[in-house]
Amino acid sequence: MPNEDWANLKKYRNANKVLLEASKKENMVVFMGNSITEKWVQFHPEFFQENNFIGRGISGQTTSQMLLRFKQDVINLKPKIVVIHAGTNDIAGNKGPISIEQIADNIFSMAELAKVYNIKVVLASVLPVSSYSWSPSIKPVEKINNLNRLIQTYAKANNLVYLDYYTKMVNNENGLIEVYGRDTVHPNVKGYAVMETLVLQALNNIN
Repeated sequence: MPNEDWANLKKYRNANKVLLEASKKENMVVFMGNSITEKWVQFHPEFFQENNFIGRGISGQTTSQMLLRFKQDVINLKPKIVVIHAGTNDIAGNKGPISIEQIADNIFSMAELAKVYNIKVVLASVLPVSSYSWSPSIKPVEKINNLNRLIQTYAKANNLVYLDYYTKMVNNENGLIEVYGRDTVHPNVKGYAVMETLVLQALNNIN
């Protein structure tokens, strides 16, 4: 019998239990994502603590995995807002081939689930990537641009906030600006500082 926790449902199980048992948090914001979100909490925990933000990122995860754990790691926490930042690991092929349209549909499904539970949604762009060190055969630039266009179009059509990290962090070769990255994919402290300014602006635009 297979015993793999494919979506890593156990990752935040205890933390979620503690959070739910604590005194009720008003205006909480949950960040759903991958390693970019997970490392953000580790690099700058004060940003999350001071703003009542909860990180629910898991390194390496694809949108399919996030969709599976969205109920327990976002909806059950009853936040006011969810920031969904996903897609780069799908493009990298972490769990096998998947089309840009299927990636987008997974992201949109998370947004639609949040809406059912009266959670406001911020949809973030995928960060610029010129190459993936673990998937060197992948050419991500056009795929990222196409996915970001789909996300932006969906957000506009559904009156959701689109959080554009990409424009402020892209270099002339459609990759991540070197001073903002630990590598070609993951932000460093300076990169996260840019993202923090942008996410606070986006949250201020929510009615």
